[in-house]
Amino acid sequence: MAKYSFEFKQKVVQEYLNGEGGYMLLATKYGIASKCVLQRWVSAYKNLGSDGLLRSRKQKAYTFEFKLRVIELYLTTEISYQELALSAGMNNPPLITKWVNDYRIAGPDAFREKQKGRRSRVAKTKPNKTLQNVVENHNGEYLKQLEEENLKLRIENAYLKELRRLRLEGIPQNKKRESSTASEENLN
Repeated sequence: MAKYSFEFKQKVVQEYLNGEGGYMLLATKYGIASKCVLQRWVSAYKNLGSDGLLRSRKQKAYTFEFKLRVIELYLTTEISYQELALSAGMNNPPLITKWVNDYRIAGPDAFREKQKGRRSRVAKTKPNKTLQNVVENHNGEYLKQLEEENLKLRIENAYLKELRRLRLEGIPQNKKRESSTASEENLN
């Protein structure tokens, strides 16, 4: 539940607008945590009317273009999140903060629509042609990886064979025979 009701907010804002006290006096009088909270209420009321004081229970979906426009406005101007939210007709500055942070981390791709829900466990009876293309591309990529690995292994195999041949050529045949006959004589 919200800390302050809609009626309470409206009463305090009306007192401020009627000149019955300043931010600090009214915040102290009604036990509001800080004058900044009251300033936000008054600002939201001036820009959005009574709707600015309401706490929205529905999750409004914003378009990709709208989000990018708001982020661009924030990054190119020196406007606060609160002022930007009010000028865009929103009453949720932390949402803009989240958008800007997501944009800084992942770029515009952070706001592209994502598939929702779980993947189906049952295979579809008629595969899409685009799905077939993806599978074929995947198989093609896998085949290319296997061919590259095969080529590397052939090169390594040829290298090892050549190394073995050079090592065996490095030992003269006579020395090889002499060492084998000497070891036979030692055994006798």
